[in-house]
Amino acid sequence: MKPVIDILDDRISGAMAAAVNQKHCLAMVCPSTDPQFGDYQANGVMALGKRFKRNPRELAEEVVKNLDVSDICEQPEVAGPGFINLRLKPQFIADRLLEINKNITNLGIDKTDVPKTVVVDFSGPNIAKQMHVGHLRSTIIGDCICRLLEFQGHKVIRQNHIGDWGTQFGKILYVVNELGRRQDYTNITFGLNTLEKLYQKANQLEKTDPNIALQMRDWTFQLQRGNTIAKSFWKISCDVTLKECYEIYKILSVNLNSTHTRGESEYRDELAGIVEDLLNRKIARKSDNAVCVFPEGFKNKEGEPLPFIIQKSDGAYLYATTDLAAIRYRINKLKADKIIYVTDARQKLHFEMLFAVARMAGWVSDDIELMHVTFGSVLGEDGTPLKTRSGENVKLKELLDEAIERAKNIVEGKNPELSAERKVQIAKAVGLGAVKYADFSNNRTSDYIFSFEKMLAMDGNTAPYMQYAYARIKSIERKAQSRDVDIETELANLKTLKRLSLDEPAEIDLAKQLSRYGEAVEAAAADYRPNYLTGYLYELAQKFSVFYTNCPVLKAGREKRGTRLLLCDLTAKTIKHGLSELLGIDVVEQM
Repeated sequence: MKPVIDILDDRISGAMAAAVNQKHCLAMVCPSTDPQFGDYQANGVMALGKRFKRNPRELAEEVVKNLDVSDICEQPEVAGPGFINLRLKPQFIADRLLEINKNITNLGIDKTDVPKTVVVDFSGPNIAKQMHVGHLRSTIIGDCICRLLEFQGHKVIRQNHIGDWGTQFGKILYVVNELGRRQDYTNITFGLNTLEKLYQKANQLEKTDPNIALQMRDWTFQLQRGNTIAKSFWKISCDVTLKECYEIYKILSVNLNSTHTRGESEYRDELAGIVEDLLNRKIARKSDNAVCVFPEGFKNKEGEPLPFIIQKSDGAYLYATTDLAAIRYRINKLKADKIIYVTDARQKLHFEMLFAVARMAGWVSDDIELMHVTFGSVLGEDGTPLKTRSGENVKLKELLDEAIERAKNIVEGKNPELSAERKVQIAKAVGLGAVKYADFSNNRTSDYIFSFEKMLAMDGNTAPYMQYAYARIKSIERKAQSRDVDIETELANLKTLKRLSLDEPAEIDLAKQLSRYGEAVEAAAADYRPNYLTGYLYELAQKFSVFYTNCPVLKAGREKRGTRLLLCDLTAKTIKHGLSELLGIDVVEQM
């Protein structure tokens, strides 16, 4: 079922084209910001009038004369300098609800006509380090993007590009060697905490003596050259780190596992060939003994060409080199039509240069899209990056455990009569949902302040509020069953109806919001912005609250009860789908 906004956009664009005898006019239809002016507003006539040197209001009136939306809207109105306001007919909305009810599995949303293969690169933890709060946004935003695109019908390939071939291993190997633990590491049992402490000690030692840094780099070279001891330790380190990462993904309901993981080490045999190829084709050149590419348009502060270094003067390869290898793999092997990278905004320049170099090399054709989806930082209450009191990065696992514990305390206070098992289930759903929803509900490009108090609040645009809205509707269903109201039968009967009656303003308002779910999903997927979806769901919950206050459901007469039960059912299914399927947040039927 095509979104209403797209239908209106097509028709108004056609009417605009007829008015100026010119194809490809843009209606620029968007939801109205003020309900008193209607439900949608077309803004494209002003630009069209300027382009053809015509009075925009007069042109808008001519467009309206050429426009037939009588099956959808009341008579369109021209306002201001040339806006076209549109108000949906209640019967059209009622018909849309019946159509959604007939296609309840996908809530009336059609799959894309042009499915693509989309590679999404997200999360990207480093080996020998615990995931910290800085990994939260990439991990959950990336997963949400995948869920949105999969729901639209695209083939999505998740890629967890992990840092498993860098200098941290040289540092750790040096420390282990100095501690007199040179041996076959395949028999050593240790956890990620031990690895991280070794890495921290290495960083301290590196600052004390320049020779130590050289020896650490030598250990890195030994690993890359295949040293048996180094490789054994590297393999164990990878296994230990990823085991904990996969546990965190499971806790967060993020779909990332070993089949999606492809580290920098996977490309190690290709790196020399990439450098040689770019040198031979004179795309790269040597500069101060390093191998660099100088893509056009990138300058440093002095106005000089900015280098994209693909091999250091000591022969070592960099993130840039493995990222180039990854692009070739994703295009040649995975057959990607689009590659999306989800990282913090600080890497903006790196990806701009990476994409430019990949296109210079001819590895990325014009029909392949490369996207860098950026996000801001998670801040503490003081407005600085979230840290522990000792100044360390907050461990992600500890943060999630605290969220669950805080939610459990709230559940204990509000519903002490629940079973211990039920309390744990609700606490996990609410605590983890609160962390994820708080992130999603913020503009991803902005920083946001992490506050347990705000994200666990039962009012406002929070996960607990949304989960409660869902549980509230499920309680209506339970009450109906206790009164011998057969909801399934009543809803099934509605599927055979050809007309549905919406009379009350609150009914119409809620029905309009339900009909816009496809638009919210489309907008969130197009701009990779989960906050478009959370904003929609919050507004839906608010409109349901107004509906429930003003429109009795179970006490309604038989002629209205079915319609109102349908509104309840579709609202519950939409909230559940948005939270569980697209945002990866569990719902509970009782809070």
